[in-house]
Amino acid sequence: MTFFQRIKSYFNLFKEAVNGKEQDFTEGSINRAIFFLSIPMILEMAMESLFAVVDIFFVSRLNDSNAVAAVGLTESCLAIVYSIAMGLGMGATAMVARRIGEKDTSGAGSAAVQSIYIGLAASLFISSIGIFFYKELLSLMGATSQVIEAGSGYTRWMLIGNFSIMFLFIINAIFRGAGNPAIAMRSLWLGNLFNMVLDPIFIFGFGPLQPMGVEGAAVATNIGRSIGVLYQLYHLVGGKSVIKIHMQTLKIEWDVIIKLLILSLGGIGQFLISSASWVFLTRIMATFGSAAVAGYTIAIRVIIFTILPSWGLANAAATLVGQNLGAKQPERAEKSVWIAGKLNMIFLGLVSVFFFFISEPIMRFFTDQTEVVANGTLCLQVVAFGYILYGYGMVVSQSFNGAGDTKTPTILNLIGFWGFQIPLAYLLAIVLKLGPLGVFLAIAIAESVMAVVGIILFRKGKWKEIKI
Repeated sequence: MTFFQRIKSYFNLFKEAVNGKEQDFTEGSINRAIFFLSIPMILEMAMESLFAVVDIFFVSRLNDSNAVAAVGLTESCLAIVYSIAMGLGMGATAMVARRIGEKDTSGAGSAAVQSIYIGLAASLFISSIGIFFYKELLSLMGATSQVIEAGSGYTRWMLIGNFSIMFLFIINAIFRGAGNPAIAMRSLWLGNLFNMVLDPIFIFGFGPLQPMGVEGAAVATNIGRSIGVLYQLYHLVGGKSVIKIHMQTLKIEWDVIIKLLILSLGGIGQFLISSASWVFLTRIMATFGSAAVAGYTIAIRVIIFTILPSWGLANAAATLVGQNLGAKQPERAEKSVWIAGKLNMIFLGLVSVFFFFISEPIMRFFTDQTEVVANGTLCLQVVAFGYILYGYGMVVSQSFNGAGDTKTPTILNLIGFWGFQIPLAYLLAIVLKLGPLGVFLAIAIAESVMAVVGIILFRKGKWKEIKI
């Protein structure tokens, strides 16, 4: 096969993966299975991270560090939303994938519907809090009166519209578990397209529409995500997906809900633990002023932009673990994890080199405020050191979840973040007076240590015995 024939072959495989269709990933080439699952998942995660980057890009054009800081602090307030959505998504992916591996499409559909009901109940509760206590939440995060005045509207709209985040994550997790991540990918493409168009319109105004400032970013994001959710529901109700919602599946099944809650609690716990630690780190950063928080906020958005695509490989491994365990093939499940882990480690290793050399130009793309650029540049360079090991660790962690073993990574997160990362950040930043550098060092060190421990635990193989 000539070079051009190989390129054409790879392009055809890429096109087939993006077009998407349910396939049996319990047999055939593991490399091919990882490719077909991970390509749309990587593109999906890139699109999810693009929401954050687009928002911060346009908000930073307001040249108001208080507005940027408000966005960062609001993201920390939204930690519980992302934690619940991702945790429920983990439970949905694991149960749907296991049922698909067992060739039980009816059971997979039941798990999908019940997970949506759980997400609906959670989002209604969070919206009620956002309506009445959005300013108080910003204040608890350490926001100054200037930050609250500049950005509390953004916080209010993001909390009220949290259902768009909740459903987007949960329904996409359902499609991933079913082996059709292309639908999940396209829902994020659609949502981002509307967000990129609407962001400048709502923030700066257009025609008769008056400028809404930072508040407009939240409105645009919620509209974009909601359109993505409508696209998902179309495929669940009338599309060609193996999982469909119809009258028979709409009834509440408490036994399935209980199983999902038990399975998801570990996932929710993982993200709550990790997200809460990021909240605490943001609180430490707030002691160094708005410029430090703004630089940290932009840098973390950029970091998320590169890490979320890596979750595509991690989610691919989780789906393969769930489906292959359902098909009684634990060794194939384990082999899938090691291959995906190596690929992710290589990818994030290259990204870390990229960040180390051009972090300042990246920051200047978002803002020209000297102090903000300096803090963000330092964050990108230091945190990048932990990327290589983290790439392997995130695949292993998701694979535990795909097997239904959400307990192990939850305990690992609890000890790693709260027993190690936060005390280390406080020690380095406050006690030893390293300032923001101390926080950045703590992130890189803790993530690397947790990755090594996770790999050791995964090798023991107890996850193969989990029944769901």
